[in-house]
Amino acid sequence: MEKLFKLKENGTTVSTELMAGVTTFFAMSYILFVNPSILSSAGMPFQAVFLATIIASVIGTLVMGLFANVPYAQAPGMGLNAFFTYTVVAGLGYSWQEALAMVFICGLINILITVTKIRKMIIRAIPESMQQAIGGGIGIFVAYVGLKNAGLLAFSATGADVTSSIVTDNQIQSVAMGSGVVPALANFNNAPVLLAVLGLFITIILVIKKVRGAILIGIILTTLLGIPMGVVQFSSIDWQANSLSSSIGALGTTFGAAFGAEGLGSLFSDSSKLPQVLMTILAFSLSDTFDTIGTFIGTGRRTGIFSKEDEMAIENANTLGFKTKMDKALFADAIATSIGAIFGTSNTTTYVESAAGIGAGGRTGLTSVFVAILFALSSLLSPVIAVVPAQATSSALIIVGVMMLASFADINWLDLEEAIPAFFASIFMGLCYSISYGIAAGFITYTLIKVINSKTKEISPVLWVVDALFIANFAILALL
Repeated sequence: MEKLFKLKENGTTVSTELMAGVTTFFAMSYILFVNPSILSSAGMPFQAVFLATIIASVIGTLVMGLFANVPYAQAPGMGLNAFFTYTVVAGLGYSWQEALAMVFICGLINILITVTKIRKMIIRAIPESMQQAIGGGIGIFVAYVGLKNAGLLAFSATGADVTSSIVTDNQIQSVAMGSGVVPALANFNNAPVLLAVLGLFITIILVIKKVRGAILIGIILTTLLGIPMGVVQFSSIDWQANSLSSSIGALGTTFGAAFGAEGLGSLFSDSSKLPQVLMTILAFSLSDTFDTIGTFIGTGRRTGIFSKEDEMAIENANTLGFKTKMDKALFADAIATSIGAIFGTSNTTTYVESAAGIGAGGRTGLTSVFVAILFALSSLLSPVIAVVPAQATSSALIIVGVMMLASFADINWLDLEEAIPAFFASIFMGLCYSISYGIAAGFITYTLIKVINSKTKEISPVLWVVDALFIANFAILALL
């Protein structure tokens, strides 16, 4: 194990990697239930998507751990699954089989731009200040996710603010709101919110006291505290409805559906829809690519996950082969999307929640292996895993987000030429709930300011292309 993962070289142990793996898993385990819920709204069988989510997560995370030896976990991405269901299927009228075919093609594109080193060229083109802003921005994003999952935020709006909604069988599936939505602090008059606050205080105390495995211990103690408070209820476990046998039976519906007559067979049958199909695939690919790049830059640099050798490999983006962790990690992420589409789920991507495990001490691929094992076990124990409340994992995300804000210290906030793009990149990540949208805001603003100051020579040609693609993507989404 030492030879495979180089634990001593990375300053870690098996027990630390185990704690980190468990922490990452619980921080992202919500996807096991959220992803089937969203994709089933597109007409896909819930249990089939549940198992496909597990399979895609296990394979993608194992490749990340064993091939790249980095502590990142993969699973179907949030935001991308919503785009799949509510825009591509519900909005544009494509079948879920056709949507899976698009995701598969998106995966092939990701593999192509990784093998040809385009991804590394993009990373190299990102200015130093923007890289630090991405790291801090991901901290804001992660902390915001934690605050939201904890129920500490309340949102109010009037009927006039509802711009669109999806209703199935007289049940509201989703609602889109305008800018009239007002955020506020939640009322501390219910058990879940109080549990979230207590869990956050417990985790803060453990972290400040530098208790080993503080984040994981915080998750466990908060879960146990939720039992007498009535938030955690073991009596609600439904073993039969979530059995492995029922999921395996349903998987036959989605496995390979992307290649069937209703998938690739019909996707390109209508030539008039070809431009729309290509634009939709581009939208999938751009979001997936920059979510991953943002996660690697934001979490890898400060923690030392990626070494000086990796940094130099980015500078020399023309080198061929998979010689560094960064090369291998980018490739592992690239192949995961196509694998997920084969089994029946939307884009599989590297999870920013991996930062929770990294914050708990994870430094090698052994963390990823433990995450993959827990995902595999969840196919048998999914009802038990579901018992861990969001209030327990949210405190881990909040604390990790705080840790990642340290990247802001390396930005010169007194220089507005540097500060404005950094601000837009970081703040839009959290407020738009999207790493890629934050990167887009930062890149476009950075380029605009350089042009205004007649410093176009400082803008990389790659950055020009990326800006153009982002603008095209926003135009596509507006037209869709």
